[in-house]
Amino acid sequence: MVEDVLAAVGPRLRELRVARDLTLAALAEQTGISVSTLSRLESGRRRPTLELLLPLARVHQVPLDELVDAPQTGDPRVHAKPFTRHGSTYVPLTRNPGGLRAYKLVMPPQAPERTLEPQVHEGYEWMYVLSGRLRLVLGEHDLMLGPGEVVEFDTRTPHAFVNPGPGPAEVLTLFGPQGERMHVRARPRSAG
Repeated sequence: MVEDVLAAVGPRLRELRVARDLTLAALAEQTGISVSTLSRLESGRRRPTLELLLPLARVHQVPLDELVDAPQTGDPRVHAKPFTRHGSTYVPLTRNPGGLRAYKLVMPPQAPERTLEPQVHEGYEWMYVLSGRLRLVLGEHDLMLGPGEVVEFDTRTPHAFVNPGPGPAEVLTLFGPQGERMHVRARPRSAG
């Protein structure tokens, strides 16, 4: 059993590296592990150790137990640890920090005169407004979204969003860090 788990680590490491489009040299630079050691780990010629797996889990942004394909504990609940960024609270709704990520975002109202500074980064985002309002500046568009409205966009398009108030806004968001598109499509609001 233990040998089977250890034998599966190499292919899993290779799968993660390839999915992130990293070369062995780039991964070696990020982890401090030599290219030859990484190659032997991936091919199964080197036994994985905690000292090797910890930096790999950090770089691949996955929990250590995902590298060794540890058996499920039986508890499927996500025990979220909220964090604050730019005054908004993010509640993680997924465990896997390396792939598609889901968050509940709680945004306090912002001053209407606040200047939005659009940002650009790798990824693809889907947002659903649960309550309140969300102002989204996306490229040349300046949109006001209300409860039940959905947007999705490539985050390489300059974008910024803010809660124009008057009360808090709650938004569900899915984010694909490497441009992965969501398989959710929203229908346009019917005119009328």
